[in-house]
Amino acid sequence: MSDSEKPAPPPAWQRHLFVTAPRTLTAALILAGIAINFANVVSRYLFNFALYWAEEIMVFVIVWCVFIGTISVAFNGAHLKMDLLSARIPNPWKGIVNGAMALAFVGCGIFVAVQSWTAINLFARSGDVSVTASVPMVIPHSALLIGMVLMVLAVVVRWRAYLKNRF
Repeated sequence: MSDSEKPAPPPAWQRHLFVTAPRTLTAALILAGIAINFANVVSRYLFNFALYWAEEIMVFVIVWCVFIGTISVAFNGAHLKMDLLSARIPNPWKGIVNGAMALAFVGCGIFVAVQSWTAINLFARSGDVSVTASVPMVIPHSALLIGMVLMVLAVVVRWRAYLKNRF
């Protein structure tokens, strides 16, 4: 396949798992955040009563949106890249550099997922909850674990595309 040819599209189940589902969930979370914010504004200015938990919940919603949204970014290879030099590397070395970058991503992702799992277990055992809304801290911290595991899986599933930088 020459550099000008388009890569074959990924299977439908992969697109659904790594693109459609994360984008749908992110959209639903954003709408929930907007609804909470709207309810807080209405409550505050019409009834002179603030929803004290709204800000904290909206922060948790944003955290989930970020980590779920990055799954489709990893699957599509759409993250920011500093490729000024790597784009000009000759072909046999380009695959090696791309492979090293993908391998580093997977390695770092696994490390972060393991550390996140440890933190979640500590929160679960201690029963920690958030200050204002009393949300179990396992819930917001699970966003990192789930997002990172699915990002690593997305890179592994698209390994060939990462090696050839064809998205």
